[in-house]
Amino acid sequence: MMKTIFIGCLLVCLGSCAYRQVDDWSGNNFFNGWNFFTGGDPTHGYVHYVSAADAKNLNYTLVSGNVVYIQSDSTRVAAAPGRGSVRISTNKAYNNGLFIIDLKHMPSGCGNWPAIWTVGPNWPNSGEIDIIEGINQNNHNQMTLHSNQGCTMPSNWNQQGHTLTTDCNCANGANGNAGCGVQDTDTSSFGAQFNSNGGGVFAMQWEKTGVYIWFWRRGTVPANINSPDPTSWGTPKASFPFTGTGPGSCTANHFVNHNLVIDNTFCGDWAGKVWGGCPSTCQAYVQNTPSAFKEAYWAINYIRVFEQ
Repeated sequence: MMKTIFIGCLLVCLGSCAYRQVDDWSGNNFFNGWNFFTGGDPTHGYVHYVSAADAKNLNYTLVSGNVVYIQSDSTRVAAAPGRGSVRISTNKAYNNGLFIIDLKHMPSGCGNWPAIWTVGPNWPNSGEIDIIEGINQNNHNQMTLHSNQGCTMPSNWNQQGHTLTTDCNCANGANGNAGCGVQDTDTSSFGAQFNSNGGGVFAMQWEKTGVYIWFWRRGTVPANINSPDPTSWGTPKASFPFTGTGPGSCTANHFVNHNLVIDNTFCGDWAGKVWGGCPSTCQAYVQNTPSAFKEAYWAINYIRVFEQ
């Protein structure tokens, strides 16, 4: 059995660590195998998630030059329940793997709350892993685990990012559903600065030993990204070790049967409550300023999943 440990600043594998590609979400086949969510936003955003057919007809989803675009409405004054947008999740569920996400562009600007994440059934009992997430005019990516009771992280661990919170428990609204978060210190890891740099690549390794997340600006992506070897990538941006039970520890069984999710909502429980520096109120701005959402789109080169 493979085991991954940290020694100094190196991620070291004991046993076989070779990864093989199991999924390639890209190009004209990208949307095969995804479900379009059309219900009310669980995070109480001012958003109207549309069906696959409506997304295609409204050009919210399209493929151009092998780049996949997933975008929100930027032409209409919104009406209840909110601005048109897309939330999709894979039909396939995962219990481990290495997820490589190559992005040219992500939604940015006031009112937006975009994320790429994984989540299991009966939230938060099967856990959630936020790979890419932020709000409004943020330029630092935030990486977070959400779980039921009994999953906490050590306050100091081998990572480049800044620990925000250490208790992952969100059962019954514990800790305000914040989870245990790490903020990337790189100011180009999210939002407008990420886009102006031509995007970048994120990697999330999820194994029995923990969850580890890397980010590279465009032009600094490892040469072995298509034959990935995380042991050569140095210190992750965020480390969430599964070290057992007790204070400052967690086990892998808090995270099971996850679907991969891509979405962009507006306002809601986070973006609507942290509104400083943006005009008007969140809902009024999102509702009445459609042209402000021309940057509210994902441009995805590919998402690839590898397993051992």
